[in-house]
Amino acid sequence: MSTQQLVLSLVLATMVFSVALELQLDDFLRVARSPKAVVVGLVPQFILLPVGTWLATLALDLPANVEAAMILVATNPATAGWLQTLNIDPSDIWISLFALLALPLALGLALTRRLPALSARIRKPLGNFSLVALLAFIVLGLIKERQLLTLGLLPTLGLVVVHNASGLLMGWVTSGVMGLSTADRRAVTIEGGMQNAGLALGIIAVQFNADLGMVIIASLWGIWHIVSGMSLALLWRRIDRLQTQGDSHA
Repeated sequence: MSTQQLVLSLVLATMVFSVALELQLDDFLRVARSPKAVVVGLVPQFILLPVGTWLATLALDLPANVEAAMILVATNPATAGWLQTLNIDPSDIWISLFALLALPLALGLALTRRLPALSARIRKPLGNFSLVALLAFIVLGLIKERQLLTLGLLPTLGLVVVHNASGLLMGWVTSGVMGLSTADRRAVTIEGGMQNAGLALGIIAVQFNADLGMVIIASLWGIWHIVSGMSLALLWRRIDRLQTQGDSHA
């Protein structure tokens, strides 16, 4: 593992650990008691968007590494052949997921349970550090490959925007069909468009030798989904404010 891969892995593990410090076992019990919104949120996240992405890779015939970045394991021949040349062992992917996701999550939950005061003290600075470090990693990577930051990158950015918008739309439609409340529907919509681009970058760095095309897709995703999510949040806040003002004048 190169120094770059190790640093990114540690940053991502730290980010997951800091998020876990905000969780309690009661949070999971609360989900178990009222699972509807969570289950509805899983549909676009784990079924509709992955299947839609796979169908898009079949229909659009994109470069193999771009397809692989959109969905790390695709089944169309071009991507399958490209992945075979990398000799990727599926067990390595699971090991990466365990090291970058499951282990820091479990450690964070354990620390919060055993040392709540320490957990509360380090939660915010650790979260801020990991977020800034991840953004710095993405920005530095783009600066390093700044020769690619030309108008030729616009189609790739457009692909990311459409891909992200489809996730948001799937979350909005699914939650509406299932009759969720406005607050839950908004949460599911955001969840549909908020993909773990950081984890994708970690897997790409460790398992795909930091393939440039894949890194660009994941980096653009990491930036754009923040823009789209914040834009939606601001829009909904403005709608709520106008509605409140209207009710006060009624």
